[in-house]
Amino acid sequence: MPHSRSAIPGPSLSVLDGVAMIVGVVIGVGIFKTPSLVAASVGSEAMFIGVWVLGGIITLLGALCYAELGSAHPNVGGEYHFLSRAYGQSVGLLFAWARGTVIQTGGIAAIGFVYGDYATQLLPLGPYSTAIHAAVALLVLTAINVTGTPESKRLQVFLSALTVIALLSVMLAGFLHGAAPKVASSTTPPLGAIGLAMVFVLLTYGGWNEAAYLTGELRDVRRTIARTLILGTATVTVAYILTNLAYLNAFGLEGLSKSSAVGADLMKLAVGDAGAMALSLIVCVCALSTLNATIFTGARVYYALGRDLSTIRVLGAWDMRGHEPKNALLLQCTIALLLIAFGATTPEGFEAMVAYTAPVFWFFLMLVAISVFVFRRRDPGALNYRMPLYPLPPILLALAAAWMVYSSLAYAGLGSILGILVLLAGTPLLLIEWRAKTAGAGK
Repeated sequence: MPHSRSAIPGPSLSVLDGVAMIVGVVIGVGIFKTPSLVAASVGSEAMFIGVWVLGGIITLLGALCYAELGSAHPNVGGEYHFLSRAYGQSVGLLFAWARGTVIQTGGIAAIGFVYGDYATQLLPLGPYSTAIHAAVALLVLTAINVTGTPESKRLQVFLSALTVIALLSVMLAGFLHGAAPKVASSTTPPLGAIGLAMVFVLLTYGGWNEAAYLTGELRDVRRTIARTLILGTATVTVAYILTNLAYLNAFGLEGLSKSSAVGADLMKLAVGDAGAMALSLIVCVCALSTLNATIFTGARVYYALGRDLSTIRVLGAWDMRGHEPKNALLLQCTIALLLIAFGATTPEGFEAMVAYTAPVFWFFLMLVAISVFVFRRRDPGALNYRMPLYPLPPILLALAAAWMVYSSLAYAGLGSILGILVLLAGTPLLLIEWRAKTAGAGK
């Protein structure tokens, strides 16, 4: 029988397949950077581990919400589609603007700084070494994407496996290395400072929202989605807790807070300079892989925005020869370079980029959590999967997101204010577009 072009493949993923995909997406290079920043914001080792456990719980709540939304309203647009359907096209477009100018570009710059920190361990380039490495990587990878060079899925899988191997190596080195002297601490940080620690923790757990896209391919999704999400997030949480216990065992909380490349520093303690160089090289390769994938997907946001907004239609141009949104890639690179330059003027570029993206990201995530109630009331018959313990997951996720918005604005400094200003800069575009549509409808 001939195959139909419109045929849709049936569900083919088992629970184990789904768990492996979640673990592969979530575990990335952040675990080699953020623990030192988290350690600087908490008052004790117990609190340090506690925020990582809490991060795992919030991750599970978010995944449950996205699973329900994704199964009821499947669309490649993800959050853009959810927000547009729940609150109207204007909110969706504002999210697309925020993703293109704040969330995605800030993420690109943040990954660039992680790469730069570890590349500096291999090749120091002076006082701005981290920023220089980040900028060069961004320019080279954008140039490759502009030429239309296709990604290799096998390479991405290999690099993800390399990240997991590096993580296991760090765990082993941390537990085998002699324990650091324990220093009692009676510091009780304010709630907002703990919230800032959670911003870094949840950044490291980032990627759980991709679980929403598994709903169309899991076998017997109504029974297996909850099991898949619970096992996947539990696996990541256990891996992160063990890694951070290894860090604490080797450095103690104070020593951990002072490290800028904690994975390399730990390997240096355990097996010397050769081990540190080897881990730095692995993290650099994995960071470049993540950076390339983020550049690739991020440009599609600009392309979609250019297609929807006539005022910036130039971004909606597609280069048929290279099969790439060339203009979108170039604009994305320009904005990310400006953010790297801004980060270079701050004491910690990675931290500045997290501050830049956090309030905007969590504001829209709060809206996505609330949209669960909107869709439940508006179209309850569309639900293919109902999350357990409803309405607790969306309520708790919305409250956690609101806390993250407050914490990032109150404690993250200038970067968070800059992110809000860039978000607000997108509102005139919406007004111009609304007037253009109104004028067109009146003809």
